[in-house]
Amino acid sequence: MGKKVREIGIEIGKLPTGKKNCITDVAGVRVGHVTLDYKMENGEEYACTGVTAILPHGGNLFQNKVTAASYVINGFGKTTGLVQVNELGVIESPIMLTNTFGVPQVTQGTLQYMLDCNKDIGLDTGTINIVVGECNDSFLNSIRACPVKPEHAIQAIQNASQEVAREGAVGAGRGMICFGYKGGIGSSSRVLKVGEVDGEDLCYTVGCMVLSNFGDKTEFFQENYKILSPQNKATEKPTDGSIIIVLATDAPLSSRQLTRVIKRTGIGLGRTGSHFSHGSGDIVIGFTTAHNILHTTNELLESRTQLREDHPIMNHLFAAAAETTEEAIINSLSQAETTTGRNGNVVHAYEFKK
Repeated sequence: MGKKVREIGIEIGKLPTGKKNCITDVAGVRVGHVTLDYKMENGEEYACTGVTAILPHGGNLFQNKVTAASYVINGFGKTTGLVQVNELGVIESPIMLTNTFGVPQVTQGTLQYMLDCNKDIGLDTGTINIVVGECNDSFLNSIRACPVKPEHAIQAIQNASQEVAREGAVGAGRGMICFGYKGGIGSSSRVLKVGEVDGEDLCYTVGCMVLSNFGDKTEFFQENYKILSPQNKATEKPTDGSIIIVLATDAPLSSRQLTRVIKRTGIGLGRTGSHFSHGSGDIVIGFTTAHNILHTTNELLESRTQLREDHPIMNHLFAAAAETTEEAIINSLSQAETTTGRNGNVVHAYEFKK
């Protein structure tokens, strides 16, 4: 695995990063991976794929939901759960990432995990909404063989921790390609200083994690990042690819406000060179950990704190969404290694100036 771009002298944006420069800088957020990289039993197919789990907190997500929203930049994708997220404004399961044909299996595994944790689901209470995002990794992965199984989703959830998340060609990112070179998982964070409140300094954190699988070499704004022109040939994919962007924060936002913030991730995506291609599923999922929304209560009314719309912090949140997305994408490139997969296909890592 390579280095984050800041370790090689490339700084993106103006806002300060969190200590880990990772989505796990948002207190409580956890990330886990399962990576599949092996020749399958029939000797002809190759698994080059995986699963990534993002948990808004370490408790019971069904019983203690978080405020959430999603936004479709370009809708060429096969996600689950986003209709209900936007209708009710909450997330009640881990956010799962995988390959396109792995969505049913990952949904099943995540569902089983949540059913095991909540014996009342479907009996004494309603059903549960599982959220899964995907990208197409069929150049490196034998996607038709469906190597991802339900147990891999469960393992990814169980592997989740608050440590610095692994990035590059890991988990769901194992078989992904970005701008013709090896992409995958990338992350970044920003810390926003609000000022002194009740004698204490108040800060909010914004963290982003991407699954990058979009663009070709000609689209990449490489001149923005002090990047060498690689000696290795870029991969030409038959499809446009996709990106899933997950944005986390601890800022107290309503679902509507969160939608406004996550829309700005498209700015960061565009800064790298993407123009949201016809066949690219560019989808954003956002949540805030500021609210603990109980599944069961006898109360008629509930109250939640949210930021004033016209406070200057909103513009800082917009900027943080753009900056973290851009840097997460570039980190997904800088930390990925050259990978060999299906039919001996090779996708090379990009070369960053040291």
